[in-house]
Amino acid sequence: MEFLSEKLILIALFIFIIHSVETLAYAVRLSGARVKMIASALSLFNIMVIVSRLANMMQQPFTGNLIDTAPKENTLEFVETQFRILIGASTAGTVFGMILLPTFIALFSRAIIHLSEEKGSVPSLMKRIVSIQYIKRGITHFSLPKFSYLQNTRIKDIPISLFVANMVITAIYTIGVLAALYAALLVPDRAGTAIMASGLINGIATILLVIIIDPKISVLADDVVNQRGSYEKLKSISIMMVTSRLLGTLLAQILFIWGARYIAWFTEFY
Repeated sequence: MEFLSEKLILIALFIFIIHSVETLAYAVRLSGARVKMIASALSLFNIMVIVSRLANMMQQPFTGNLIDTAPKENTLEFVETQFRILIGASTAGTVFGMILLPTFIALFSRAIIHLSEEKGSVPSLMKRIVSIQYIKRGITHFSLPKFSYLQNTRIKDIPISLFVANMVITAIYTIGVLAALYAALLVPDRAGTAIMASGLINGIATILLVIIIDPKISVLADDVVNQRGSYEKLKSISIMMVTSRLLGTLLAQILFIWGARYIAWFTEFY
């Protein structure tokens, strides 16, 4: 298993953390609706999204280095195996985030209240969160998902189009960088063009998330606060969106090679 290098494991761990954080971001709106502080919740949500996006950009050079250090023989097969492991890390990170979702709903509820108490000062909030007292209190909130958490979930409450859209967008976002790097191997004479396409792909996926997914979940959270909707429905939809995100990382395994070939074909027009 020569492809399973220390460098690959570190990158996989990095991607695992990124996808865990992005999955846990779904808990923020639930927490905001729970304590009826949506504006503060969205501020905390934006912080988490920015951190995860920055972390995703930081891991890109390290992922690119996997290609630079790949063996000259059977390069495509070698790199494909490594990249599929990285996609698998995104799936594992999403599952880990799902397991911690109930715990972080409780923790984020406290964090949102503390953010208000600190007059919106994020540094003061961070100082309080990393304190030993807060960490000890946070451990007491730990709880695993229970089947009862899904008992009021109804399929008819789930917007199928939103579910599918989130799954496809997640898949594209998951393979954006990896497909572009693999495409560079398919068309070495246009490698630079192929690699630079990763920014465009991830940018489009991020914009689609902001335009299609985020506003609808935010409106549902507002309805809960304004007593026009139920917290149970918001929870059901949030769980289904996390599930669609998980399926999106699995779909990424299927779309990976196809996406790389499409990028390689697209570079011919430049």
